[in-house]
This record gives sequence, structure tokens and C-alpha cells, in this order.
Amino acid sequence: MPSSAPLALKPDIAEAARRFDAYFAGELIDRPIVLVTAPRPDVPRVAGSNYRDMVFGDVDDIIRRALTNAEATYWGGEAVPAFYVSFGPDEIAAICGAGLGWHEDYGDTNWSIPCVEQWEDSLPIAMQENHPLWQRMLATFRRASELLEGKMLVTGPDLHTNMDLLSGLRGPQRLCMDLIERPEAIDRAMADARAVFRKLWSAVLEAGRQDERGHCAQFYSMEGAAILQCDFCCMIGPSMFRRWVLPALEEEAGIVRHAYYHWDGPGAIAHTADLCASKGLHTLSYVPGDGHGSHLQYLDLFKRVQSLGKAVHVWGSQDEVKMAHRELRPEKAMYTTWAASEADARALLDWFVRNT
Repeated sequence: MPSSAPLALKPDIAEAARRFDAYFAGELIDRPIVLVTAPRPDVPRVAGSNYRDMVFGDVDDIIRRALTNAEATYWGGEAVPAFYVSFGPDEIAAICGAGLGWHEDYGDTNWSIPCVEQWEDSLPIAMQENHPLWQRMLATFRRASELLEGKMLVTGPDLHTNMDLLSGLRGPQRLCMDLIERPEAIDRAMADARAVFRKLWSAVLEAGRQDERGHCAQFYSMEGAAILQCDFCCMIGPSMFRRWVLPALEEEAGIVRHAYYHWDGPGAIAHTADLCASKGLHTLSYVPGDGHGSHLQYLDLFKRVQSLGKAVHVWGSQDEVKMAHRELRPEKAMYTTWAASEADARALLDWFVRNT
């Protein structure tokens, strides 16, 4: 974390950065990484922004609202105030040519409208430099960096790249068939997708001045960190994962320095061994999904991940993260929870110190 980037809303950010440095080095200071937030008394909050606001709303107003809510929050432990620049899960596919779908009944999300009919006619995949969504993204990063200087970090975008990018361009059902019927075309498309990631990441760092100011990955980690993911992997088996997805994830991890993997849904558990053997991925964050229980029900999975060398991210109530802490290795665990007050948050941090 650059020492030149103090934050008014996080006066202990140097200590948080020190703890993250230890975490990424596999070391333990006196407790695991704990991200705990609490409301500040008598500080009003305002409505946050959804994806539609981010795409069509006034950028300055969106940033001001994010700052207002950050000022109404106590950022305890390693929680860091950050403005998240994202226009939706398929924003990268849209910048590469897909349409962006909306419906009035789903105001808080959007989705891609596939544009690839035949891979042979659509390659190479590339970012459209003049695409209005890309230009707005860069402008939002620049404006947020200016307005939030010394107050919040700036992070994003939603990195549905590698095979998630192909899925957004082609559609998941047709992509599944292509993996079987046109594997050579997928080889070429994935090579293009990997080049898109490198260009995208470089441009985002520059626009947000993130190498200078520091940045965090959606409140999870700092300094060169990013949330990587491939939600499409729940639709494929280990052999296809190893051929196409894993090499791309490892390449992305090498680019971003510290890689946090968003591991989504029961279908993705099939790739546990490969993810744990991967180069570069540091923290695996399993998301059970609606109807599949809380993190406490997956402690055996988390223990296995830790035994295979990776760290895990656990979130839940204070009671739930305390129970998990009693079972998991502290140097390979990150916890996210919430508190009723700053005093309550500080008491939780003290509990972790006493019980580590």
C-alpha cells in the first residue's frame, strides 16, 4: 500500500496495509484479517447507486453518494472505504461488442446480448476503444480519483474475463456446444480474451491512478489486488477447466500481483483441486448461493483448501465468524462481518487477538 495515500476515513490504513502484507506473505501478526464495519451514530446515509445509475446517471452525484455513505460507516480492522466502478457483470463483454440488456423489473442488474454467430467471423476479440461504455468507465475512474483523493480508494471493474467473456459474447448454451464441436476456435478466442485482460487492467490502473494512490479489490485486499472469477466454470468439467480456464486465471493472477478468486456456486466445487494447485491465486472465496446454506456449513471444504495451500474468505455474523475461527488456520483466513457500533467492532477485533 503506497505510504503516500493516507485516507481521512481510514486513519489506521497503514496498519491495515501492514497486516495485508503479512497475510499475503503467509504470516500472522496477532490475529487473522478481519473486515468489520459499523454505522456511525447520527450520520445520515443516502440511497446507493445501482448498475443503471452507473451507466446512465450523473457521475459526480454517484460519487458523492458513495462518499456520504462511506462517511456514515466505521471501517474497522482491514475494512477499507472504496468506490467500486462497475457497470454490471457483463460490462467487459459489452465493451467487446455484445449488447447490454435491461428490464424495468430488474433495475439493479443487466446482462449481455450475445453478438457472436460464428467464431471464425468474429475473431479477434478486442475491446472497442471508442465504445461509450468504455469511455464512461475510464472517465468515472478519473473523476472518482479526483473527487475521492485522500478519502476513499477506487476499485473495479467487474472482471468477468477469460471464459466468462466468451460466454457473454456467444451465450452460455452455444458456448457449451462450441467447446465440444469447435475447440480450436475456442483456443483462438481464449488467447484473445487473455490479451483483453492485460490491456483492460493496465488502462484501469492508469485511469484510477491506482499504482500511485493504492487500491483495493471490493474491500477484500489492497495494493495490486483484484477479484478474478469464472462463473462459467460450473458448466464444464475438470479437463476443459484445465485446458482453457486455469491457464487464463494463472496469467491474470500474474498480472494483478495479489489474486482473490470469486468461487461461485456448488457446481464450481468440482474444480477445488485445480484451484488449490494453481499458480498465483491466493485467496479462494466460495459463494454457496441462495438456498445452499451459510459458510459454517462449508468448514470442511475450507479446511481442505487451507491444507492444500490456499487462504479462504469467510463471512457471516459475529457468532459465525468466531465459530469458523476456532476451526480454521488464522494465517490463511479472512473474515468479513458487521457490528452495531464502533465499540462493538473494536471488541470483536480484541476477541480475535485474545483467541488467536
